[in-house]
Amino acid sequence: MDEILKSERLTNLKYDIRGPVYEKSLELESQGYKIISLNIGNPATFGFDAPDEIVHDIILNIRNAQGYSDSRGLFAARKAVMHHTQNIGLPGITINDIYIGNGVSELIMLSMQALLNEGDEVLIPSPDYPLWTASVAFCGGKPVHYICDEAADWNPDLADIESKITARTRAIVVINPNNPTGAVYDKSVLEGIARIAEQHKLIVFSDEIYDRILYDGAVHYPISKMVNDTLCITMGGLSKNYRAAGFRGGWMIMSGARHRAKSYIEGLTLLASMRLCANVPTQYAIQTALGGYQSIKDLVIPTGRLYKQMMLAYNRMTAIDGITCVKPKGALYIFPRIDLDQFHIADDEQFVYELLTEQKVLVVAGNGFNYFDKNHFRIVCLPTVDELTIALDRIEAFLESRRKAS
Repeated sequence: MDEILKSERLTNLKYDIRGPVYEKSLELESQGYKIISLNIGNPATFGFDAPDEIVHDIILNIRNAQGYSDSRGLFAARKAVMHHTQNIGLPGITINDIYIGNGVSELIMLSMQALLNEGDEVLIPSPDYPLWTASVAFCGGKPVHYICDEAADWNPDLADIESKITARTRAIVVINPNNPTGAVYDKSVLEGIARIAEQHKLIVFSDEIYDRILYDGAVHYPISKMVNDTLCITMGGLSKNYRAAGFRGGWMIMSGARHRAKSYIEGLTLLASMRLCANVPTQYAIQTALGGYQSIKDLVIPTGRLYKQMMLAYNRMTAIDGITCVKPKGALYIFPRIDLDQFHIADDEQFVYELLTEQKVLVVAGNGFNYFDKNHFRIVCLPTVDELTIALDRIEAFLESRRKAS
């Protein structure tokens, strides 16, 4: 009997956050080993609960959530997102410019499916959140990665972006604050991206899921306020700022030159209708989340849990000779660089695999984020200080065991 094969569209796709090394970790767990998992930014796993108000609103409205909603989302949820745009100073957004999705992940895929024809190109940062690259490729497009410069606090390289635009380029993706680097982009850089997009008539897709997770006075500038003469689509949600990843609540805001995108918006609406609607119970929490007390602020100040954990990971890693790291300004991660000349380590893939098998610590290699220098890895900074200390001790011990003699 012939083997049943997967779709050819999946042949070159990868998602290493839950890739082969993750599968190896599951195998080790099945053998009785306890794995310290620093691979996924899943707040609930590490004791970060969603605010009580969000949970209460879902429970109180559960009977009202039994039926389908409008395919674009509940009126109250979209109205709350609209009010959010007014609060940040983005004028002219209406209810019909907002779509609710099953997390930002679904909206990324919908937005690419509605846009791309075979061979169309999308500019994506390197390193990136890998779902962007995978979604473009899955939809028949060509991901083209532009450089984010480690020497410039991981800000995008505007000249590199310009050099990679072709007649097939349709859009540019911005991830700010950035996963995996923790960068929060300079205003001048965002203005530069906006001007490039307008000049070349590119859609701007701005992934801002971490926009409230900011450290040391960092300021997040929404690029939507800088884009006027082309379409801008901004994505946000409940997963990170509100520690409600499993609820799968996200939103997409269209701004800028919407009048030039009527056909594309029709396509988005069609695809949203084909999945009937996003999950309804979570939509009842969006108004509460956006309008209520922003408890994330307590977590990111110097006395807050997230800040303490991020600083612990940053300080411990940079204290190791041969490891450097740009200090994160936002998000939930650090992205250290290994000086491979100082260690008996060939590349990031060998590092993460052998760290897992020897020290039972699971991290993600830099190339899992479409970064091609083979010498970075990402640490999730969500465990408690005590748990994180154990993991960092093991990472340090592993590196020392591989250090070359001087």
